[in-house]
Amino acid sequence: MVTLLAVDGGNSKTDVLLFTPDGQVLARGKGGPFLPQSEGAPAAVDVIDHVVRQALGFDGRAEHLVAYLAGADLPEEEDALSAEISGRNLAGSVLVRNDTFALLRSGASGPWGVAVVCGAGINAVGVAPDGRVARFLSLGAISGDWGGGGGLADEALWHAARAEDGRGGPTELAGLIKATFGADTVEQVILDLHFGRLSRADLFVLTPGLLQVAAQGDGIARGLVERLADEVVTMAEVCLRRLDLLETPTEIVLGGGVLRARDPLLGALLEERFSARAPHAKRVVADAPPIVGAALSCLDLIGAPEAAKAALRAQF
Repeated sequence: MVTLLAVDGGNSKTDVLLFTPDGQVLARGKGGPFLPQSEGAPAAVDVIDHVVRQALGFDGRAEHLVAYLAGADLPEEEDALSAEISGRNLAGSVLVRNDTFALLRSGASGPWGVAVVCGAGINAVGVAPDGRVARFLSLGAISGDWGGGGGLADEALWHAARAEDGRGGPTELAGLIKATFGADTVEQVILDLHFGRLSRADLFVLTPGLLQVAAQGDGIARGLVERLADEVVTMAEVCLRRLDLLETPTEIVLGGGVLRARDPLLGALLEERFSARAPHAKRVVADAPPIVGAALSCLDLIGAPEAAKAALRAQF
């Protein structure tokens, strides 16, 4: 039997799918986080290998493997991870790309369009009908990035600290932070971060509350949500412009926890900005998991019929 493998490797978990060219899922497996930047490529690929061999019980060699992976931000990183996976003899051919491509393919009706992911961080990618790609370094502040749950949380703490000590204006974000962490002062939360009693990742839980505070009229919180909407639209608009698609009806796939939450205020701000700056864009919030995007790309690779892709989607 001809088999195919799809992988979605993220910072929190790794999903693997074994399926057939007609879109029938044979097995699904889940493993730990995929962390090549902190643990190295061999250790990161060990997670994939373990899921394929242990969780799926697959002892053969698939025809093709498509892996969309966190940490594959640069072509050099994609090549290194592809070489490492190829050395495990899991498949006859291996294609590795950044995990933002998985979001694009999972939400778009075909293999081209633009995707913006806004989860803990933010990133975007665009693919033209002729295969040209627009993407960003996505290395954090050093490459010009701002946004995502992490960016919002950092800004919320910054403004709350200044509100409490008098350097900034009043904001309900101070109360949100104290209530979230059971602290008497914002300063206490800052010291907990400084001394390692809290991690930066612990701050990500602030995002839903920040959106609620913004909706209730807090000027500083609303300003942060407006800035995030601007950033999402800017990333999409730049991809469209680079690919000469600004005047072409194009799907813009939105994903990641912040955008999938469909916050009414953020949604309205996005609608307003997309209408003004990319009026031909069609926004799509991706509900299918990213592993579906990896599997659909694998079916694209082998020229599978649309019926096979529809069959695969129907199982999620």
